[in-house]
Amino acid sequence: MIRKLLLGLILLLVPLGAQADAQRMEAVRYARYGSPDVLKVVNVRAPNVRKGFVRVRVHAAGVNTIDSKMRQGGPFTGFPYPPPIIPGYDFSGVIDAVGKDVKGFSVGDAVFGMLPLTTPGAYAEYVVVDARVIAHKPEGVSHTIAAALPMPALTAAQALFGTAKLKAGQTILIHGAAGGVGHIALQMAKASGARVIATGSSGRRDFLIGLGADQFVDYTAQPFEQVVRDVDAVLDTVGGDTLKRSYGVLKPGGIVVSLVDEPDNGELRRRSVRGETILVEPNGQTLEVVARELAAGRLRVAIEQVFPLAAAATAHRRNETRRVQGRLVLSLLPDEASDEAGGAPRP
Repeated sequence: MIRKLLLGLILLLVPLGAQADAQRMEAVRYARYGSPDVLKVVNVRAPNVRKGFVRVRVHAAGVNTIDSKMRQGGPFTGFPYPPPIIPGYDFSGVIDAVGKDVKGFSVGDAVFGMLPLTTPGAYAEYVVVDARVIAHKPEGVSHTIAAALPMPALTAAQALFGTAKLKAGQTILIHGAAGGVGHIALQMAKASGARVIATGSSGRRDFLIGLGADQFVDYTAQPFEQVVRDVDAVLDTVGGDTLKRSYGVLKPGGIVVSLVDEPDNGELRRRSVRGETILVEPNGQTLEVVARELAAGRLRVAIEQVFPLAAAATAHRRNETRRVQGRLVLSLLPDEASDEAGGAPRP
């Protein structure tokens, strides 16, 4: 009798233990603002799914500039809340739990997306995300490629078409065109029928021309304003002096959209041009369009390097050089598809 009771107790405890283990996860977290050295791998409780949300087992997470800026403090000190913070916004993975009232997604679906700016957390084995801001990952496209896309693609689309209202036949100057947002924006602008002028260092010429740039300007060899005139729009991913010198290359009524700094209202009025800065917002419908373009081979994603989750600090150091061609990605699980599927070859 006692043996039967003990056996029953053991059988009950096994699934409970397994469930407890499943509720823990590895994540990269920082307990204070600072250098990349503050990024540590920790074991924390996994998030629970809730109504309207899904939980995703993360296979890969993209590394964005905002991840570093938040970690450093700076203008993001205290936003959205003080440390400890699990950084990261872009992810790709497989749904392992679905909350109530979720439509269009099921357990086992491969998806990718961007977390809202107020709730980072993609550098982790699991994320819980509103089902309205994710999209289905195309078959044959790796999680690495998919994780590299959300924030750059959404930023590019919202800047070019939501803010600049770029149209076929117009000319746009893209600063930092070889970067994460820049190389995606270049392709989107070309697909819309615009003429694209891309700035970059001399070593980026072939890469940018290969993506469709109509004109390349090596900013290390000559100031861009000496060769660029009367453009309809400028996409600024650099800021500082580059933004200041961009006002003069716009035609009257043109617009500069900066992802970095606030345009100078005095300069805008003096030159009869417009200026805006944007903060990207998650959007699942836009990502579904991006997924179709990726699957059809009309959109390429350059991955410079893939790091394991434990090397997040190294990835941040590399990203902060501002010399990355394309994207950096953290890998949490092996990919089921080739890293080259849907993407540009690594240099």
